[in-house]
Amino acid sequence: MLCNATYISKAIPLPEYVIEALSTLESSGFEAWCVGGCVRDALLERHVNDYDIATNARWEDVERVMASSGFAVHRTGAKHGTVTVSRNGHAMEITTYRADGEYTDGRHPDCVEFVRTIEEDLARRDFTINAMAYHPDRGILDCWGGMADLDAGMIRVVGDGNERFSEDALRILRGCRFASQLGFSLEADTKQAMWSHKMRMSHVSAERITHELTEMLLGEHVRDALMECIDIIGAVLPEVVAMKGFEQHTPYHIYDVWEHTAWVVQRSPRTPLGRWAALLHDSGKPGAFFMDGDRGHFYGHPLLSVEIARGALSRLSLSPAFVADVLTLVRLHDKTIPATTKAVKRTLAEFGGDIELFRTLIGIKKADALAQSALSEPRIQLASDLEVVLDNVIASQDAFTIGQLAVNGKDIMSLGVPEGPRVGGILSELLSSVIDEKLPNDRNALLDAAASIAKTQAS
Repeated sequence: MLCNATYISKAIPLPEYVIEALSTLESSGFEAWCVGGCVRDALLERHVNDYDIATNARWEDVERVMASSGFAVHRTGAKHGTVTVSRNGHAMEITTYRADGEYTDGRHPDCVEFVRTIEEDLARRDFTINAMAYHPDRGILDCWGGMADLDAGMIRVVGDGNERFSEDALRILRGCRFASQLGFSLEADTKQAMWSHKMRMSHVSAERITHELTEMLLGEHVRDALMECIDIIGAVLPEVVAMKGFEQHTPYHIYDVWEHTAWVVQRSPRTPLGRWAALLHDSGKPGAFFMDGDRGHFYGHPLLSVEIARGALSRLSLSPAFVADVLTLVRLHDKTIPATTKAVKRTLAEFGGDIELFRTLIGIKKADALAQSALSEPRIQLASDLEVVLDNVIASQDAFTIGQLAVNGKDIMSLGVPEGPRVGGILSELLSSVIDEKLPNDRNALLDAAASIAKTQAS
């Protein structure tokens, strides 16, 4: 592929350590540019997390030159021409200009060929907005119309989309992620190519798919991205496809199940846990749906959603503890929890005292209600009231877990109760009585109650 090299005179602020790295390479007779996401994000005035540098220096020369100038150097990808250098805790990847070979596995190039020019290097990149280079003295090098696409809010593939996505199917999900993070639309031909090659994502590892989906869910514009990309992400999450266009036929809803879900994700806590639970909270609705006259019903849909979510999450690279928390949130998202001290304490006890899990549940409940009709306004108020009660419970330092009781397992065994499940059962009864305010969280009162329970059990 040939590009039309266009130089744009525009300054981008760079940290001093990046300027030093560029200067070190160029004072040694090499050429170097900042490339990729750091250029894109700087132009969008977004926070830049990582700086990548491309150079015509071979990795051996990069290692020698940078080390002699006081940079720490690490061989992180010498096979592909990449070394990582750092100064004062700031790391950068420096990679030799390269072109990728064949992608027989649909994900990784079989080999890389080191090339002479930055233009050749930019031609191998995924999207035009990621295919720009910058140097403080030379300005922006834009070979593929990246600046125009930034201005238009467009995600367009570099060159031919069929080639780019055949080479590396992960680029398909990356396009959806960028749409969510940047609020951009997919250019028509690019989107068509993503559709056409979406089944190639079966060659991508679960780890990479999980990462891209999670980053997409965390995007500032996730609602729009989910609406645009449903037919693409359905190739890796087929469980969500049935929600698309599924009308709910109830006065409490103004969207179909998928658009409702997209709004819930947008408004849920911006954490992986909150967004994954929001994505799957109503996945069981199509299966549970039935009509009664002119009214739709979804009785039992949370439990069906749990089973569907369990199947979807089992294919991804997520910890068992994280999956368990998602399933808990999906199961309870539609359960009414009164905004009372007792109800909040009981829920906290059910969550093992996990305050953030409860906060996430409240956030999902509020997002769920906000994505419904005006008839659900009382549910929005209930979620807000729950937040207030939760804060009051935490501030009061009242007991809502066994660990907060004024007695422990050893105390129970000192009453003659043998070690085993009976000890935990008695502690649970004591906690229930404390939550219901039948007993104070007082050591003597709890020991008396425990002795009475043990005596009753023994008789």
